[in-house]
Amino acid sequence: MKEEFDSFFKTLGFVPNSVLTMQRKPALAKAFVQIQRAIWAPDSKVDRGLKRLVAHVASRAAADPYSMAHTASGALHFGIPAEKLLAAKDFRTSSLFTPAEKSALELAVVAAKGGEAVTDSMFVELRKHWSEEQIVELVGVIAIAGFLSRWNGIMATRIEDEPNEVGEKYLASQGWSAGAHRR
Repeated sequence: MKEEFDSFFKTLGFVPNSVLTMQRKPALAKAFVQIQRAIWAPDSKVDRGLKRLVAHVASRAAADPYSMAHTASGALHFGIPAEKLLAAKDFRTSSLFTPAEKSALELAVVAAKGGEAVTDSMFVELRKHWSEEQIVELVGVIAIAGFLSRWNGIMATRIEDEPNEVGEKYLASQGWSAGAHRR
């Protein structure tokens, strides 16, 4: 798993505990890393900071504190200002978000609660701002956030220091707590 772990050290500075658990089934961990590479690729057509924010909003909607902290950290790392991260909770009414961003974040909220809740009109709105390739990227981000929310909830994955610190610094004032994921 050296190559897979090295990719996390390069992007995060540590290997997430969720992946350390997955490594008990190496093929699963390797497949997870491959999908992560595709979703977070530097040549993405959607800004990686925005994608982290989309994942953050999906994680919030799924009530996944582990991923909320991880994605908040990633959003900040990829250039999302702290003010915008904090406003994500109320993106619908915040002037910090463009109509394109709001359409992506709305999809994240609705899809995180179940794909059947996504409507055709949501895709009409998305297509006003995003190409088909970009929509696929956004859905990929939301889908992997769904996988992780279930994984981390079931496994009660222990949160690492860095994302926990981000959660405590930026998210606790909005009700975030590591809960079952406490160190």
